[in-house]
Formats: sequence, C-alpha cells, structure tokens
Amino acid sequence: MAANDTQFQLVTFQLGEELYGVDIMDVKEIVKIQSVRPIPNAPYYVEGIFNLRREIIPIINLHKRFRLQKAVLDDDNDFEGGFIILNIDNNKIGVIIDRIARVVTINSADVKQPPQMLSGIGTEYISGVIRQEDNGYLIMLDIRKLFNAKELQNIIDMQ
Repeated sequence: MAANDTQFQLVTFQLGEELYGVDIMDVKEIVKIQSVRPIPNAPYYVEGIFNLRREIIPIINLHKRFRLQKAVLDDDNDFEGGFIILNIDNNKIGVIIDRIARVVTINSADVKQPPQMLSGIGTEYISGVIRQEDNGYLIMLDIRKLFNAKELQNIIDMQ
C-alpha cells in the first residue's frame, strides 16, 4: 500500500477469533449459509459446491485450510454465518465465514506490514494490518495468495 491518503473499502468478517477484511472490489456478494453438496476426492478444505442462481460455486472452508477454530458467537448476532463470494481472476469462489461485520473505509496510510508472528493465517496470505480503536487488529487478506495457481485451477475445475 502506498503511504498516502487514498482510501479504499474492505468487507470485514470474523473467522475464528480474528477480524479479517477483503477488498470490496473482490467481493461479488454475501449470502447466508446454504446447503453445500460435497465433492468426492476434493481437497480437505473444499466443503463442496452450491448452486447460486444457476451458477455452481465452490465453497472453501478457511477454518480447515488454516486450522482455525470456529468463532464462539453470542445469541444476539444477527448474521451468524454465511459465505462471501469472491471474484478471483474472473472465477467465483465462496469462503465460509463465522460472522459478517461491516464495510469499512480505510486510509492507505493506516495499513501496516503484518508482524512476523500473527495468530491464525500465515503472513504470506496477509497484505496488511490495521489497528482498530478497541486495541484489536483488522487483518487484510490477499485473496490472490490464498491458493497457489494449481490449487486455484483445481477448485475452478470443480465448477
């Protein structure tokens, strides 16, 4: 990120105990939990596929991929879980989330490099970290690095 005052928006969500964000331009839509059809011989982190308005979308479980615990949510959460449909190189892939948070506007100057030791997802998948007012962090995921080229092609071929 350039250290200037340009702004961008992130769709934020909870995954395990952490708050993550992805660039709003990479998000096609957010849908509530739907039934997912398993795929035989799929990688361990692929939950299966589901039909979204006649389009077959592969669903990825980042909890399994990165060995994260599911979040423990209160009863008063309006939207407990669902899928974020990402557009990765013109291919739609769904990612299971524990809870959608909100869309936030971020100043590029507020984005810091991730610390080497960050719990959960490895730093190679993180494009930056933003300090939050409540002393927590918002972790920016680089969706293009979540899967290597071969993995991405295998996921796309499942459609």
